[in-house]
Amino acid sequence: MLTPMDLTGNCYGVSPTTVGAAAYRGGVTEELQRPAIDTDAGTAAARELLHSLRRMMLSYRFGIDEIMTKINILREEFRNIHDYNPIEHTGSRLKSFESILAKAKRKGIPLTPQSLRESMFDIAGVRVTCSFVSDIYRVRDMLVAQRDITVVDERDYIAHPKPTGYKSLHLIVHIPVYLSDRVEDVIVEIQLRTIAMDFWASLEHKIFYKYGGSVPKHLTDSLRLAAEVAWSLDTSMERIHDEIKLIQEDRDAEGLRHPSTLLRPEEILEAFMRSVDVGE
Repeated sequence: MLTPMDLTGNCYGVSPTTVGAAAYRGGVTEELQRPAIDTDAGTAAARELLHSLRRMMLSYRFGIDEIMTKINILREEFRNIHDYNPIEHTGSRLKSFESILAKAKRKGIPLTPQSLRESMFDIAGVRVTCSFVSDIYRVRDMLVAQRDITVVDERDYIAHPKPTGYKSLHLIVHIPVYLSDRVEDVIVEIQLRTIAMDFWASLEHKIFYKYGGSVPKHLTDSLRLAAEVAWSLDTSMERIHDEIKLIQEDRDAEGLRHPSTLLRPEEILEAFMRSVDVGE
Protein backbone atom coordinates (compact mmCIF):
# COMPACT_ATOMS: atom_id res chain seq x y z
CA MET A 1 0.00 0.00 0.00
CA LEU A 2 1.30 3.47 -0.92
CA THR A 3 1.28 5.92 1.96
CA PRO A 4 1.79 9.71 2.03
CA MET A 5 5.17 9.10 3.73
CA ASP A 6 6.21 6.88 0.83
CA LEU A 7 5.31 9.62 -1.64
CA THR A 8 7.19 12.41 0.10
CA GLY A 9 10.19 10.44 1.25
CA ASN A 10 11.08 6.80 0.82
CA CYS A 11 9.24 5.07 -2.02
CA TYR A 12 11.10 1.78 -1.64
CA GLY A 13 8.61 0.11 0.66
CA VAL A 14 6.01 0.11 -2.11
CA SER A 15 5.19 -3.29 -3.53
CA PRO A 16 5.92 -3.82 -7.24
CA THR A 17 2.21 -4.43 -7.87
CA THR A 18 1.23 -1.05 -6.36
CA VAL A 19 3.44 1.14 -8.53
CA GLY A 20 3.34 -1.03 -11.60
CA ALA A 21 6.83 -2.55 -11.51
CA ALA A 22 6.33 -4.01 -14.95
CA ALA A 23 5.88 -0.53 -16.41
CA TYR A 24 7.89 1.13 -19.16
CA ARG A 25 9.20 -1.88 -21.01
CA GLY A 26 9.02 -0.14 -24.35
CA GLY A 27 6.28 2.22 -23.16
CA VAL A 28 3.88 3.01 -20.36
CA THR A 29 1.75 0.08 -19.32
CA GLU A 30 -1.91 0.09 -18.42
CA GLU A 31 -0.91 -0.83 -14.89
CA LEU A 32 0.88 2.48 -14.41
CA GLN A 33 -1.71 4.45 -16.31
CA ARG A 34 -4.34 3.26 -13.81
CA PRO A 35 -2.49 3.00 -10.48
CA ALA A 36 -4.15 1.08 -7.65
CA ILE A 37 -4.16 3.54 -4.74
CA ASP A 38 -6.59 2.83 -1.88
CA THR A 39 -5.85 5.72 0.49
CA ASP A 40 -7.69 9.00 -0.06
CA ALA A 41 -4.88 11.02 1.50
CA GLY A 42 -2.26 9.67 -0.89
CA THR A 43 -4.31 9.41 -4.08
CA ALA A 44 -3.67 12.89 -5.49
CA ALA A 45 0.03 12.88 -4.62
CA ALA A 46 0.44 9.33 -5.96
CA ARG A 47 -1.22 10.19 -9.23
CA GLU A 48 0.95 13.29 -9.61
CA LEU A 49 4.10 11.27 -8.94
CA LEU A 50 3.16 8.54 -11.37
CA HIS A 51 2.15 11.12 -14.00
CA SER A 52 5.50 12.90 -13.68
CA LEU A 53 7.39 9.60 -13.87
CA ARG A 54 5.42 8.65 -16.96
CA ARG A 55 6.28 11.95 -18.61
CA MET A 56 9.91 11.49 -17.67
CA MET A 57 10.03 8.05 -19.27
CA LEU A 58 8.39 9.36 -22.42
CA SER A 59 11.04 12.10 -22.59
CA TYR A 60 13.77 9.48 -22.38
CA ARG A 61 12.12 7.49 -25.14
CA PHE A 62 11.96 10.62 -27.30
CA GLY A 63 15.63 11.27 -26.50
CA ILE A 64 16.46 7.82 -27.84
CA ASP A 65 14.44 8.60 -30.97
CA GLU A 66 16.40 11.83 -31.50
CA ILE A 67 19.79 10.10 -31.23
CA MET A 68 18.69 7.14 -33.37
CA THR A 69 17.49 9.55 -36.07
CA LYS A 70 20.90 11.23 -36.16
CA ILE A 71 22.73 7.92 -36.37
CA ASN A 72 20.38 6.57 -39.05
CA ILE A 73 20.90 9.71 -41.14
CA LEU A 74 24.67 9.21 -40.98
CA ARG A 75 24.25 5.53 -41.78
CA GLU A 76 22.07 6.20 -44.82
CA GLU A 77 24.41 8.93 -46.05
CA PHE A 78 27.40 6.59 -45.93
CA ARG A 79 25.40 3.77 -47.46
CA ASN A 80 24.23 5.82 -50.45
CA ILE A 81 26.91 8.47 -50.99
CA HIS A 82 30.24 7.17 -49.74
CA ASP A 83 32.22 4.08 -50.62
CA TYR A 84 32.28 2.78 -47.06
CA ASN A 85 29.81 2.67 -44.17
CA PRO A 86 31.41 2.64 -40.69
CA ILE A 87 28.11 1.77 -38.96
CA GLU A 88 27.25 -1.92 -38.99
CA HIS A 89 24.33 -2.16 -36.55
CA THR A 90 22.36 0.07 -34.20
CA GLY A 91 20.14 -0.66 -31.25
CA SER A 92 18.49 1.07 -28.31
CA ARG A 93 16.90 0.29 -24.98
CA LEU A 94 14.84 2.11 -22.37
CA LYS A 95 15.57 0.94 -18.85
CA SER A 96 12.59 -0.86 -17.36
CA PHE A 97 10.81 0.67 -14.40
CA GLU A 98 11.69 -2.37 -12.28
CA SER A 99 15.40 -1.79 -13.01
CA ILE A 100 15.09 1.91 -12.22
CA LEU A 101 13.31 1.15 -8.94
CA ALA A 102 15.91 -1.47 -7.94
CA LYS A 103 18.87 0.76 -8.79
CA ALA A 104 17.35 3.77 -7.02
CA LYS A 105 16.80 1.66 -3.91
CA ARG A 106 20.32 0.21 -4.09
CA LYS A 107 21.98 3.62 -4.45
CA GLY A 108 19.63 5.56 -2.18
CA ILE A 109 18.24 7.79 -4.93
CA PRO A 110 14.82 9.37 -4.18
CA LEU A 111 12.20 8.17 -6.63
CA THR A 112 11.45 11.56 -8.16
CA PRO A 113 12.04 12.65 -11.77
CA GLN A 114 14.56 15.32 -10.77
CA SER A 115 16.62 12.95 -8.61
CA LEU A 116 16.58 10.23 -11.26
CA ARG A 117 17.69 12.65 -13.97
CA GLU A 118 20.54 13.96 -11.81
CA SER A 119 21.80 10.59 -10.54
CA MET A 120 20.96 7.92 -13.15
CA PHE A 121 22.61 8.30 -16.55
CA ASP A 122 21.76 4.93 -18.10
CA ILE A 123 17.97 5.14 -18.32
CA ALA A 124 18.13 5.74 -22.08
CA GLY A 125 20.75 3.89 -24.09
CA VAL A 126 21.82 3.65 -27.73
CA ARG A 127 24.37 1.18 -29.06
CA VAL A 128 26.33 1.59 -32.28
CA THR A 129 28.29 -1.37 -33.62
CA CYS A 130 31.13 -0.58 -36.01
CA SER A 131 33.37 -2.73 -38.16
CA PHE A 132 36.69 -1.42 -36.88
CA VAL A 133 38.13 0.45 -33.92
CA SER A 134 38.96 3.51 -36.05
CA ASP A 135 35.28 3.63 -37.11
CA ILE A 136 34.27 4.01 -33.46
CA TYR A 137 36.20 7.25 -33.09
CA ARG A 138 35.09 8.43 -36.52
CA VAL A 139 31.41 8.03 -35.62
CA ARG A 140 32.09 9.57 -32.21
CA ASP A 141 33.58 12.68 -33.84
CA MET A 142 30.62 13.04 -36.21
CA LEU A 143 28.11 12.83 -33.36
CA VAL A 144 29.80 15.23 -30.93
CA ALA A 145 30.28 17.76 -33.76
CA GLN A 146 26.51 18.19 -34.02
CA ARG A 147 25.45 21.43 -32.36
CA ASP A 148 22.50 20.08 -30.39
CA ILE A 149 24.48 17.22 -28.82
CA THR A 150 26.34 18.15 -25.63
CA VAL A 151 28.83 15.69 -24.19
CA VAL A 152 28.43 15.38 -20.42
CA ASP A 153 30.98 12.61 -19.93
CA GLU A 154 33.13 10.31 -22.05
CA ARG A 155 34.46 6.97 -20.86
CA ASP A 156 37.00 5.32 -23.14
CA TYR A 157 37.11 1.68 -22.13
CA ILE A 158 39.01 0.90 -25.34
CA ALA A 159 42.06 2.88 -24.27
CA HIS A 160 41.45 1.90 -20.65
CA PRO A 161 39.62 -1.48 -20.50
CA LYS A 162 37.80 -2.59 -17.38
CA PRO A 163 39.51 -5.28 -15.24
CA THR A 164 37.13 -7.86 -16.71
CA GLY A 165 38.43 -7.10 -20.21
CA TYR A 166 35.39 -5.04 -21.26
CA LYS A 167 36.08 -2.59 -24.10
CA SER A 168 33.74 0.06 -25.48
CA LEU A 169 33.49 3.82 -25.88
CA HIS A 170 30.72 5.40 -23.80
CA LEU A 171 29.35 8.87 -24.41
CA ILE A 172 26.92 10.47 -21.96
CA VAL A 173 25.18 13.23 -23.88
CA HIS A 174 22.41 15.81 -23.55
CA ILE A 175 19.93 16.02 -26.41
CA PRO A 176 17.05 18.53 -26.51
CA VAL A 177 13.56 17.05 -26.83
CA TYR A 178 10.91 19.48 -28.07
CA LEU A 179 7.58 18.78 -26.40
CA SER A 180 4.24 20.56 -26.82
CA ASP A 181 4.81 22.92 -23.89
CA ARG A 182 8.56 22.91 -23.22
CA VAL A 183 12.01 21.73 -24.25
CA GLU A 184 13.70 19.09 -22.12
CA ASP A 185 17.39 18.22 -22.17
CA VAL A 186 17.47 14.44 -21.97
CA ILE A 187 20.53 12.39 -21.08
CA VAL A 188 21.26 9.45 -23.37
CA GLU A 189 24.15 7.00 -23.05
CA ILE A 190 25.71 6.07 -26.40
CA GLN A 191 27.89 2.94 -26.51
CA LEU A 192 30.17 2.46 -29.51
CA ARG A 193 31.96 -0.85 -30.02
CA THR A 194 33.17 -3.24 -32.69
CA ILE A 195 31.40 -6.47 -33.62
CA ALA A 196 33.99 -8.46 -31.64
CA MET A 197 33.59 -6.19 -28.59
CA ASP A 198 29.82 -6.51 -28.80
CA PHE A 199 29.96 -10.30 -28.99
CA TRP A 200 32.28 -10.40 -25.97
CA ALA A 201 30.10 -7.98 -23.96
CA SER A 202 26.99 -10.04 -24.73
CA LEU A 203 28.69 -13.19 -23.47
CA GLU A 204 29.94 -11.42 -20.33
CA HIS A 205 26.45 -10.14 -19.57
CA LYS A 206 24.95 -13.62 -19.88
CA ILE A 207 27.59 -15.13 -17.62
CA PHE A 208 27.27 -12.47 -14.90
CA TYR A 209 23.47 -12.69 -15.09
CA LYS A 210 23.56 -16.48 -14.72
CA TYR A 211 25.85 -16.36 -11.68
CA GLY A 212 24.34 -13.25 -10.12
CA GLY A 213 27.69 -11.43 -10.14
CA SER A 214 29.55 -14.24 -8.33
CA VAL A 215 31.33 -15.70 -11.36
CA PRO A 216 33.83 -18.54 -10.79
CA LYS A 217 37.45 -17.48 -11.22
CA HIS A 218 38.12 -19.85 -14.11
CA LEU A 219 35.33 -18.16 -16.08
CA THR A 220 36.55 -14.62 -15.35
CA ASP A 221 40.04 -15.72 -16.44
CA SER A 222 38.57 -17.19 -19.62
CA LEU A 223 36.67 -13.94 -20.26
CA ARG A 224 39.85 -11.89 -19.95
CA LEU A 225 41.61 -14.24 -22.35
CA ALA A 226 38.68 -14.00 -24.77
CA ALA A 227 38.87 -10.20 -24.56
CA GLU A 228 42.53 -10.37 -25.62
CA VAL A 229 41.61 -12.66 -28.50
CA ALA A 230 38.81 -10.31 -29.56
CA TRP A 231 41.22 -7.36 -29.49
CA SER A 232 43.72 -9.32 -31.57
CA LEU A 233 40.95 -10.04 -34.08
CA ASP A 234 39.97 -6.36 -34.22
CA THR A 235 43.53 -5.20 -34.87
CA SER A 236 44.18 -7.95 -37.45
CA MET A 237 40.99 -7.25 -39.38
CA GLU A 238 41.67 -3.51 -39.39
CA ARG A 239 45.19 -4.10 -40.71
CA ILE A 240 43.78 -6.22 -43.55
CA HIS A 241 41.17 -3.54 -44.23
CA ASP A 242 43.87 -0.85 -44.43
CA GLU A 243 45.89 -2.96 -46.88
CA ILE A 244 42.85 -3.41 -49.10
CA LYS A 245 42.29 0.37 -49.05
CA LEU A 246 45.88 0.96 -50.17
CA ILE A 247 45.49 -1.53 -53.02
CA GLN A 248 42.28 0.19 -54.11
CA GLU A 249 43.91 3.61 -53.95
CA ASP A 250 46.77 2.36 -56.12
CA ARG A 251 44.28 1.01 -58.65
CA ASP A 252 42.40 4.31 -58.66
CA ALA A 253 45.64 6.19 -59.22
CA GLU A 254 46.48 3.84 -62.07
CA GLY A 255 43.11 4.58 -63.62
CA LEU A 256 43.85 8.31 -63.51
CA ARG A 257 47.17 7.71 -65.27
CA HIS A 258 45.34 5.73 -67.97
CA PRO A 259 42.05 7.55 -68.65
CA SER A 260 41.03 4.97 -71.25
CA THR A 261 40.27 2.57 -68.39
CA LEU A 262 37.73 4.99 -66.87
CA LEU A 263 34.04 4.85 -67.65
CA ARG A 264 32.46 7.54 -69.81
CA PRO A 265 29.71 9.67 -68.17
CA GLU A 266 26.95 7.81 -70.01
CA GLU A 267 28.41 4.48 -68.86
CA ILE A 268 28.46 5.72 -65.27
CA LEU A 269 24.81 6.78 -65.57
CA GLU A 270 23.87 3.44 -67.09
CA ALA A 271 25.64 1.55 -64.28
CA PHE A 272 23.87 3.70 -61.70
CA MET A 273 20.45 3.09 -63.22
CA ARG A 274 21.06 -0.63 -63.15
CA SER A 275 22.01 -0.49 -59.45
CA VAL A 276 18.79 1.20 -58.27
CA ASP A 277 15.14 0.30 -58.53
CA VAL A 278 13.43 2.75 -60.86
CA GLY A 279 9.66 2.99 -60.53
CA GLU A 280 7.32 3.15 -63.45
